Amino acid sequence: MSDTFLQSLFAERIGGVRYGKDTAIYKFEKIKRAKRAAMTAKPDVALIDMGVGEPDEMAFPVVVDQLILEAKNPENRGYSDNGDDVLKRAAARYMDRVCGVKGIDPAKEVLHSIGSKAALSILPACFINPGDVVLMTTPGYPVFGTHAKYYGGEVHNMPLTPANGFLPDLGAVPADKLKRAKVLVLNYPNNPTGASATPEFFKCVVEFALKHKLIVISDAAYAALVFEGQPLSFLATPGAKEVGIELHSTSKSFNMTGWRCGFVTGNELLVRAYGDVKDNTDSGQFLAIQHAAAYCFDHYGITVQIAGKYSRRMDLLVACLNKFGFQAVKPKGSFFLYVRAPKRAGSATFAKAEDASQWLITEKLISTVPWDDAGAFLRFSVTFSAKGAEEEKKVIAEIERRLSDAKLEF
Repeated sequence: MSDTFLQSLFAERIGGVRYGKDTAIYKFEKIKRAKRAAMTAKPDVALIDMGVGEPDEMAFPVVVDQLILEAKNPENRGYSDNGDDVLKRAAARYMDRVCGVKGIDPAKEVLHSIGSKAALSILPACFINPGDVVLMTTPGYPVFGTHAKYYGGEVHNMPLTPANGFLPDLGAVPADKLKRAKVLVLNYPNNPTGASATPEFFKCVVEFALKHKLIVISDAAYAALVFEGQPLSFLATPGAKEVGIELHSTSKSFNMTGWRCGFVTGNELLVRAYGDVKDNTDSGQFLAIQHAAAYCFDHYGITVQIAGKYSRRMDLLVACLNKFGFQAVKPKGSFFLYVRAPKRAGSATFAKAEDASQWLITEKLISTVPWDDAGAFLRFSVTFSAKGAEEEKKVIAEIERRLSDAKLEF
């Protein structure tokens, strides 16, 4: 395509005059290309996709039935803007009964989101001016940071390493960054590491935020997917509501990724700011979807069943990978298993995790997601396609068969 005057009109935040001319191939595109090439080269071998970051099943039939019922209600047909009271009240009950957070005011401290991704893209507009710093983890979900940069902000990445239990070292943030920092973004259980936070860590976060006058945004998209006990909410920490908000979602916890519905809750002023910007960003999620989501938040047993499936699969995968030297440890929640990448496989050598990931796809038709942000790691997801426990065992047995001659070295 030849250049026109349009090429000079793109905003610098997306590349300016260079927009569309970048020839770099990004990680997920490399994975897609490798999968296509491997399936073409070996059409008789089924790809085992352990890289998918979304549930492998539909929403439960009872939830779909609820959506149908709500969609037929003519009162739900119009713009929802910042929502009605149905989801707000259900969210407050959910925070109380499931997360142990008492006293959430549904009228002032809850607003729906069109999924956590949308909320993370809206929130920087509430807080970030040019020169402001956002504290984020690496590896991590980049959306808040991307939009913060759009507004002239700067991202300071805090590495997640095994030595610190994949929790950020708050004490290692440089003083000059702290002076300009406004927001600390956390995500636990974590994508991609699968690590969980602790009450002690969240207590330190509150103290850190109060000391340095920071807003805390807790992205709790995976919070309900725990393998034992109850979910841990940042807002259950004494003082947390003075400094932060938390994002919850139906996507992972209720198999509703495409439905795009969740909620933001916590500090009243921060929630109000989110609502003001949201009101000028979208016209709200369809009320029928909001009401079906509210049904889910009142039926946490659905999530318990889903988490039970992931726990069962995680046990199988951990045992399998450990046979080949991965030193995998079952996480306490989420559906991600994060392991050090091998350095060799027979005569093949891997300088980074991406090399190992490409080899696994090409040679073994096993797809994972590589992370080289803070060491070389591979992310396996237990959302692979399988119907029932026996089929799950067959998938893991096939992984074991394919790796049996891999001669992996770490």
